[in-house]
Amino acid sequence: MASVQLSRPRVVVAAKPAAVGGLLLTPSLAVPRGRRARGLVVRAATVVSPKYTSIKPLGDRVLVKIKTSEAKSDGGILLPVSVQTRPQGGEVIAIGEGRSFGRNSIEISVPVGAQVVYSKYAGTELKFNNADHLILKEDDIIGILDSDDVKDMKPLNDRILIKVAEAEEQTAGGLLLTQATKEKPSVGTVVAVGPGPLGEDGSRNPLRITPGSNVMYSKYAGSEFKGQDGEYIVLRASDVMAVLTSDPKAYSAIYEM
Repeated sequence: MASVQLSRPRVVVAAKPAAVGGLLLTPSLAVPRGRRARGLVVRAATVVSPKYTSIKPLGDRVLVKIKTSEAKSDGGILLPVSVQTRPQGGEVIAIGEGRSFGRNSIEISVPVGAQVVYSKYAGTELKFNNADHLILKEDDIIGILDSDDVKDMKPLNDRILIKVAEAEEQTAGGLLLTQATKEKPSVGTVVAVGPGPLGEDGSRNPLRITPGSNVMYSKYAGSEFKGQDGEYIVLRASDVMAVLTSDPKAYSAIYEM
């Protein structure tokens, strides 16, 4: 059972991790709403009483059953609760009726049963049927991922999946760079694009960026993922600043405009 003691000069947390199927999971911390101390914000899940047997999201909201945290490293080392990665994915359990645009009604594009990935700090956490859930807006869902490899993700709405270019191994002068001094690249190749955002009339506006394009994007935008063949990032189309090309004629045409 978790216990939390908050005081102005310090924060003391003592928690016993819960075990499910032999894996250690992050415990829920019971903290008064709105309480924060020295920049530490603790998000407490809303516990749904056992007398309720179902949850029906409204509007454009979606109910997701969260995947459990990884309790072990790739090498089999048991991870302490403090360093376990907070999941960003799960299974869609229920969906709302969608959104209305005047006389047009647009259904939610994510089906029940889909495996989805969502923004890291999105939604409201729920404890329902002894499992962790999240209720969030459809727009907070990054994409659908039915496999274990991020390159297979299908982005939603105005989001774009990009494979990040590898960092330079050496400087222009030929000096080898260490892992710590390599500059994080903000360029990559578009792998997949979403169907586009909804317009005022409820119709989709297709994205102008196409798969295969080399692009430059905002340095601190999007959500980063590690794939089997490299680093990936998913961001909104508005975070893409430019399309890169190696065709000198194309550069000349842009320069003369």
